[in-house]
Amino acid sequence: MARKYGKKASEEVEKAVRKQKKGALKSGKSGKKVTSSKQAVAIGLSEARKKGAKVPKKKSSRKKE
Repeated sequence: MARKYGKKASEEVEKAVRKQKKGALKSGKSGKKVTSSKQAVAIGLSEARKKGAKVPKKKSSRKKE
């Protein structure tokens, strides 16, 4: 089975989680402090996507009819 995420993606996630634990990670639009570790992982994956790392596409929140 092929790897879903690249090494660079996991590094970005690690960086985001570390920042969140320090209390330095802020969310995009509102700029509020991120307290959830799940949100920190999501931010890390988003950053990795922006940098062109191997990350699967986001699943859409709406179901197709």
